[in-house]
Amino acid sequence: MWREESLKGASVLGKQGFRAVTLTLHSRDLLSTVLDILNSCSLSTEHIPSSSANVASQPPNGGRRTFDRPIKWNKTYYSFTGFKDPEEELEKAQRMETSLMSWLDSNEKSAIKKLNSSLPLREELDRLKNQLSRQLLLSDIRWQRSWGIAHRCGQLHSLGRLAQQNLQVLQNVKGCTVIFTDRSGMSALGHIMLGTMDVHHQWTKLFERLPSYFALQRKLVLLEDRISYLLGGIQVVYVEELQPALTLEEYYSLLDSFYNRLLKSRLPFHPRSLRGLQMVLDSDRYSPSLHELGYFSIPTLCDPVSLPWFIFTKAAQARENMKRKDELKVIENELIHSSIKKFSLKKLYKEPSVSSAQMIDCCERLLEQSLPCLEGMHVCVSHFYSVLQDGDLCIPWNWKS
Repeated sequence: MWREESLKGASVLGKQGFRAVTLTLHSRDLLSTVLDILNSCSLSTEHIPSSSANVASQPPNGGRRTFDRPIKWNKTYYSFTGFKDPEEELEKAQRMETSLMSWLDSNEKSAIKKLNSSLPLREELDRLKNQLSRQLLLSDIRWQRSWGIAHRCGQLHSLGRLAQQNLQVLQNVKGCTVIFTDRSGMSALGHIMLGTMDVHHQWTKLFERLPSYFALQRKLVLLEDRISYLLGGIQVVYVEELQPALTLEEYYSLLDSFYNRLLKSRLPFHPRSLRGLQMVLDSDRYSPSLHELGYFSIPTLCDPVSLPWFIFTKAAQARENMKRKDELKVIENELIHSSIKKFSLKKLYKEPSVSSAQMIDCCERLLEQSLPCLEGMHVCVSHFYSVLQDGDLCIPWNWKS
């Protein structure tokens, strides 16, 4: 039965035609409630459908027709009555974060099963990677996306078949890093990108064009040096974690455009006065900023006139941030090593979007726990909970105990 609540009207408002009204709600029936309110206020109920007219004449405690759907009250109702808002309670329940222990208990068996199934493929992946690296004299083989082990093995097999069929065309890859990604070309860092959807013919054409890519790469380095000279010795760098994935041609075009803007402005930087500092180009912003890692983020379309003032005022802070970055990296590596040793992990790594400070916070709290279930596991520190298809455990860096 509906809890009786009195809604008392305010005192007379001082305007002619207004009067105080007091009424009591007796029913859950919305239609009956509306009719009671209208009648109490001496307002017309003629607009109410005739099929419901008999409701108005029924006594307050009499049987009434109710609606099948629940009443959705205004938020002020719950504030006034003290009742709990069901929608708000549902949102709170959804926001409640899963604890690390409960999640591991629920997912340990599934992760171990997937990990054990993937072990033969993991061994095959290591064998293929080492074999191709030695055969082609590669610096490294990497993947830009989190493909599964089976997918990665297939990509290496494909590159191995091309090497068997046409080893001559792969002579130019010596010392390079090969990255399997979504498109073929050369990256802004000079890595060879092999698009996984491309066929051998497209890969072959890429390897044949490598000499021209190397020539463009040398021009890019010279262009970075010229920009650095104009900006007092700041080193121009490309940071994968902070910048969009660009090809070598795209990055060169970005640098060239920025260099031409700088040439038109005689910037008051003393040569080498800002050596030791680093900057990245940003094509999505219009004002410069200083990243927490110490990088100056300089928009390609920023106003050159205001740039010197910003860099001069932030230079000391940039050096502090860079020093702090190096210190955090040392601490992070030590904590990763300690965590692997304490929990007998097979591997502990993080996603690129997880900062060193976040990784440190995660590992410090992990080392306070007893987690025998992690023995022999592959753990990835991320932003969410997940069991990857090959058994890697993803845990959020800010996990809750």
